[in-house]
Amino acid sequence: MSAVSPGPLPVGSLSPAPPFPSPARLTVESLDQHYGGAQVLRGVSLAIEPGRCLALLGRNGAGKTTLLRCLTGLIPESRGRIRLDGADITGLRPDARARAGIAYVPQGREIFADLTVAENLKVAARAHGLARTEAVDEAVALFPALRDLWSRPGGNLSGGQQQQLAIARALATRPRLLLLDEPTEGIQPSIVSAIAAVIAGLNGRITVLLVEQYLDFAVRLADAFVVLGRGSVVEQGMRDTLDPEALSRHIVV
Repeated sequence: MSAVSPGPLPVGSLSPAPPFPSPARLTVESLDQHYGGAQVLRGVSLAIEPGRCLALLGRNGAGKTTLLRCLTGLIPESRGRIRLDGADITGLRPDARARAGIAYVPQGREIFADLTVAENLKVAARAHGLARTEAVDEAVALFPALRDLWSRPGGNLSGGQQQQLAIARALATRPRLLLLDEPTEGIQPSIVSAIAAVIAGLNGRITVLLVEQYLDFAVRLADAFVVLGRGSVVEQGMRDTLDPEALSRHIVV
């Protein structure tokens, strides 16, 4: 999928912000995770090179969202290691991982429904000690439609508009690693194209871990793939070496 320019900032917007910090290398080593007596992740290992996009695929219940939540620190790992640029972040609290440069856009978006678009973005930037002119405007430049919704409460937006806001809010923190959980779920095609253009444009600037059921979307954007089945890695490789038909067999129910 070729990147489509999201268009210029509206008249009156501020000048572009400085570039994102350097992208991070993520390494996951033999990660296990349990919910009570049930084991959800089984020895999961993967690596993403700085500035690359890795697609995490698998059927519902394979453990994809659980892995993302382990990476953010929202749920504990049972065993294994998570490293960011070689530094062991296993066991760190979610706020410490966020400060290290991890941003998470969960399935269902979870924007602040009672806050306006502007407030959603400013809260995220300020929580990371970033000024509006340096972070928020850069995020809005990637999703310029948000400028027309600036004073509207997040809960009044359509699903596609909320997804754009959720991704922009994550980018307003200037992350080094962006975790996206099903960003195209329930989204109209025009906004899927806009999201694809943004992810493609981030290539080389931010490391991206993309959980996605829409295989064509993932194949066009990802440099590498990891497929989970029942909590274990069942397939992995680079885009040029993996057969999309083989990938689809691990996804289609």
